Amino acid sequence: MKRDKEKYFKLFNREKPVIGMIHVHALPGTPLYNKEVKEIVRQAVEEAKILIGAGVKSIMIENMHDVPYLNRSVGPEVTAVMSVVASELRNLTDLPLGIQILAGANKEALAAAKAADLNFIRAEGFVFSHIADEGQMNSDAGKLLRYRKFISAEDVLIFTDIKKKHSAHSITYDINLTDTLKAAEFFLSDGIIITGKATGEEASLTEVKSAYEVAEIPVLIGSGLNPENVNRYLPYADGLIVGSYFKKEGKWFNTPDEKRIKKFLEAIGE
Repeated sequence: MKRDKEKYFKLFNREKPVIGMIHVHALPGTPLYNKEVKEIVRQAVEEAKILIGAGVKSIMIENMHDVPYLNRSVGPEVTAVMSVVASELRNLTDLPLGIQILAGANKEALAAAKAADLNFIRAEGFVFSHIADEGQMNSDAGKLLRYRKFISAEDVLIFTDIKKKHSAHSITYDINLTDTLKAAEFFLSDGIIITGKATGEEASLTEVKSAYEVAEIPVLIGSGLNPENVNRYLPYADGLIVGSYFKKEGKWFNTPDEKRIKKFLEAIGE
């Protein structure tokens, strides 16, 4: 085991953890907000129970219903409710838990993780610039890791998207995925996430292989996984983030489907 992966494997207590997604309902102040906060929290807890009951050993929450997203900042109402949801999940289970706050609100995610005793965050825009749906997003690695130190959250791992989905990378067209990975390593990322071009789309197997061969930190697959393709990726991944496939009809905005979850886990021998 490489030294840089020891903390990762100690957290998940398994070689290739599956991280199931909960897409928290639209939060206060966002265009689609239409539920009381207590109902948003209750629904997230119920979805977590389905994931855990089906055999998932790690969960991450995300505010994907908050479209259209702001660029790098969210209101305190969003961070507050995400922290409450995270805290209720921590009360439910001692499994590894993570959080992402869109879009690129990595500092807010880290604050929520610290407040609710979560174990990791998913961060976009960690190294280099890209053009996202929300506009240009610049690197925040320096500020983010200093903030982590400032709030004494060094035990919260930061997994970083590279060549992120839903984004144009023309600014860095001459920097390939493995070069981006090495930059993330140098900037002290705790793991990198590789995705397809959009939610639910497969990542390039060629890119995943090349990244896995050179990475000194964990490589996670962040989109497009299902029982039919997962074993092609499994030899070249340290972790699997599954959202869409775990939901009814394979749609990210639906609730988790126990049968689909079990089918996926059976495909990888869990």
